[in-house]
Amino acid sequence: MSKTFDLAIIGGGPAGYVAAERAGKKGLKVVLIEKSELGGVCLNEGCIPTKTLLYSAKLYDNALSASKYGVETSNVTFDFTKMMARKEKVVKKLVGGVGMKMKEHKVEVIKDSALIKGRSAAGIAITAGKEEILATNLLICTGSEAFMPPIPGLGKPGDLILTNREILQLKDRPESLVIIGGGVIGLEFASFYNSLGTQVTIIEMLDEILTGMDREMSEMLRKHYTQKGIVFNLSSKVTEVKGNEVIFEKDGKKESIKGEKILVSVGRKPNTSGFGLENIGVELDRGGIKVDEKMRTNVPNVFAAGDVTGFSLLAHTASREGEVVVNNLTGRSDQMRYNAIPGVVYTNPEFSGVGLTEEAAKAKGIEYKVSKLPLAYAGRFIAENETGSGLCKVLIGAKYGEVLGVHILGNPSGEIIYGASMAIEMEMTIKEMEEVIFPHPTISEIFKETIFSF
Repeated sequence: MSKTFDLAIIGGGPAGYVAAERAGKKGLKVVLIEKSELGGVCLNEGCIPTKTLLYSAKLYDNALSASKYGVETSNVTFDFTKMMARKEKVVKKLVGGVGMKMKEHKVEVIKDSALIKGRSAAGIAITAGKEEILATNLLICTGSEAFMPPIPGLGKPGDLILTNREILQLKDRPESLVIIGGGVIGLEFASFYNSLGTQVTIIEMLDEILTGMDREMSEMLRKHYTQKGIVFNLSSKVTEVKGNEVIFEKDGKKESIKGEKILVSVGRKPNTSGFGLENIGVELDRGGIKVDEKMRTNVPNVFAAGDVTGFSLLAHTASREGEVVVNNLTGRSDQMRYNAIPGVVYTNPEFSGVGLTEEAAKAKGIEYKVSKLPLAYAGRFIAENETGSGLCKVLIGAKYGEVLGVHILGNPSGEIIYGASMAIEMEMTIKEMEEVIFPHPTISEIFKETIFSF
């Protein structure tokens, strides 16, 4: 006998568990199927564990420079084992919190693999272990996995070759680390291990790190870490891996570098196989599930959200997409918009951006004006940053003066970029922003000060 539900969700990551919580709170009968741990990659192998480790590294960096703030310390050291143990404790606590939310909103959680069997007038049939499920609606949130490029000799992830999953399980700090890929994940691990004294080398195929983010600030961040000892090989193509040696082409010449560990961080691919999509004819597009602005697939009553769509592989994007699905199922017309999704690189300093970059505006033929100010214009930044600097860049439309994009390099940009997201989402102009009162002294004031510079 099948159990019946208003909504079945496959995948318990940020898209799945947020959708389950929202749907349960609104009175829908919900089942959430997750074969591993609640929280998905973000909570267990991505966002949360990496940020926990990066905070430990930041504290260590601050302790080393404490004397500049009139605080004397001696024999500052770190304990890698304790850092890793604290990371596990934080993850466990948050996974437990997600579980409590599911209970609070009466969401049934099944820890097993799901298989979509078919679709009929009665609903969508799914099996999860020994459970038979019949759901009126199905939301697919199966996420993504690290992409392993077809590099000769690379082999599978394990003790030497690492992805974001394996590197979070290391027992000892490596003396040297070669990172293939200069994107967000690669830069964050580079930042962490650089702070702890590991010799880090990054090999990036493109001519700059952090593709898609503001190029000027990407260059500034790269130069900052070059001064801290990270070696960057840009416009370099990895051609082969021999044991712990990475061979690459740069400027027409063959070069190589050896590392105690090799981290592969060249992107992620949607998980679209192994759970029966083909049994109901869900259409794919560029490797992910094709959806419309309401997150609907080509199959009635079947939705997809999160990394599995292959569009914006960010946890907060996934959560919002899940909310769009639930809102439309419960009577509120809603649609997904991607013009104001913030991105944060949790290095030290942090690098955040939302909306159009200058490069994107030029590519789209959008006329814009740009204003830039050092973060030193914010009194609190000076008070809290004895060394280093930062930059805030604001783009506005040339005709109407609407906020098009905001990009900030400096701490704690990740905590204040949401204000820029709201401005872009609400289509605010600089005149309207000038009337907003910011608390003083805060670093967030740099946003308003930069706007006043137009």
